[in-house]
Amino acid sequence: MTHVQSMLDAYPKDLGNIDKAKLVECIQACFECAQTCTACADACLSEDMVAELTKCIRTNLDCVDVCTATGKILSRHAGHDTATTRAVLEACRIACKACADECGQHASMHRHCGVCAEACRRCEAACADLLASLA
Repeated sequence: MTHVQSMLDAYPKDLGNIDKAKLVECIQACFECAQTCTACADACLSEDMVAELTKCIRTNLDCVDVCTATGKILSRHAGHDTATTRAVLEACRIACKACADECGQHASMHRHCGVCAEACRRCEAACADLLASLA
């Protein structure tokens, strides 16, 4: 059992009709993606061709910010606002797709970009799954 699952299980109130398994998966995917994108941006900065990776670095850092915010918002349940949750999940899904697409263009030359693209695709899917379950 993960800490995310343990915290949800320990929450003193009913979480309502949200799918807990999808919520756990999405929170974990968001924070894992944020870490992976941070590491990818740093690796890009260490490449000899760093100037050619400017867009990749920017996309990575945007994805970090959106994933971190989404993971934090999904971790809070008191006074839950479904409209906000939907909006951040959609934003995260879009940011992850953009980052995965950008990193995917560099994956054949830079292994870190391939790893990052995978993490972004996983987070994109987790956001889409949770979003669909809220409908």
